[in-house]
Amino acid sequence: MTLTIILACVIALIFGASGVLNALALPKARELAAETGFSVAAYRRIGVLQLAGVAGVALGLAVPPLGGLAGTGLLLLLVGAVVVHRRNGDPVAKIAPAVVCAVLVASYLAALFA
Repeated sequence: MTLTIILACVIALIFGASGVLNALALPKARELAAETGFSVAAYRRIGVLQLAGVAGVALGLAVPPLGGLAGTGLLLLLVGAVVVHRRNGDPVAKIAPAVVCAVLVASYLAALFA
């Protein structure tokens, strides 16, 4: 259970920060939206989904099925991020954070249901 709590906290920090950045359309989010070819509105929606994922992961410590659904949703967002990076021809250095986060979320899911 301790590992699950630690992973949930790390996920909450990473996706909470990214979610706020995107949902509020802060300048860095606007820049990233332009780089990837997304509208600012789409990036805002992604931010809201990230924040919903954070809430679900946190609540998942008490209600594991909810955490599983939230983790799966975050994992799908990360798969989408990798696909977008690959389509844009981004170097591995730009893809790596999404892959590392995907491994982190997959580890959370494994720990949650272990």
